[in-house]
This record gives sequence, C-alpha cells and structure tokens, in this order.
Amino acid sequence: MPRDPSFTKVFQRIRAKKPKDLDAQFEKAHEAVFENMDCLDCGNCCKTTSPMWNETDIQRVAKLLKMKVSDFLDTYLIKDADGDWVYPSSPCPFLLDDNACDIYEHRPKACREYPHTDRKNMLGILKLTQKNALICPAVSQIMEKLERIYN
Repeated sequence: MPRDPSFTKVFQRIRAKKPKDLDAQFEKAHEAVFENMDCLDCGNCCKTTSPMWNETDIQRVAKLLKMKVSDFLDTYLIKDADGDWVYPSSPCPFLLDDNACDIYEHRPKACREYPHTDRKNMLGILKLTQKNALICPAVSQIMEKLERIYN
C-alpha cells in the first residue's frame, strides 16, 4: 500500500495519545534528519508558501532594502484573511535561482524557524506540521521516524 504523504494516521495517533515526550521525539528526529539534509537542494518552502511577517521582520528588511516600511508593504506583502502580512503569491521574491535566499541573514522569524519541528509544544502545531510534511522532504522524513514510534 502506498505511503500517505500527509501521515494522517500518525497524526491521529499522536493527537489521541498526547505523548508527554513528543517534543523530545520531534527534536531527536529533527536533529537526525537535518544532519544529512541541505535545504538548498529543495527550496519547496520558498517556492510554495509564504511566511508570516511580523512588524520587526518588516522594519528590518525594509531598512536592509533602503525602503520606507509603507513602500516595502506595498511592494512585497498583503494582509491575508487572518490579518497576517504574507506574500501575495509564490515563489518568495527573495528566492534566488540556486534556492538560496537573497536576504538570508535578515529573513523573517518564520523562515528562521521553518519547518518548526524542533520547538516546544509540537502538539499545538500538529496541523501546521502535517501541512509542512506535504511541502518539506525533511518534515516527511521526520514523520517517517515518528511513525515507527507512534504506530
């Protein structure tokens, strides 16, 4: 039977069990996967999704680009239905041809933390993690590891 790329059953089991060691298990799997993962080989996150930009991110990158905040917002971002600042479309306007980021040292917090698999309270972001498993090969590999534990 082909593998479910969204790992629906694994996420259902995790939600049902609410394991106390979930954060530790995610962190362990995250570290193992990223020992052998080069995000520049993929770039799916930057090609398909938009990070949420907070005010600090917006001010920092506008300054880097020598733009007024209002001009930066007009040029790069829109407010989505939830009121978050995001790109109006994909790919990221700062994604280079080699999958590198043109503003890497100044990128938004959401980009710095992606794919969010090594943080606290993973139980609280399982829906996001399930979405990211469809986008990011690293998250998919992390979920394969967790599937063995929470089977």
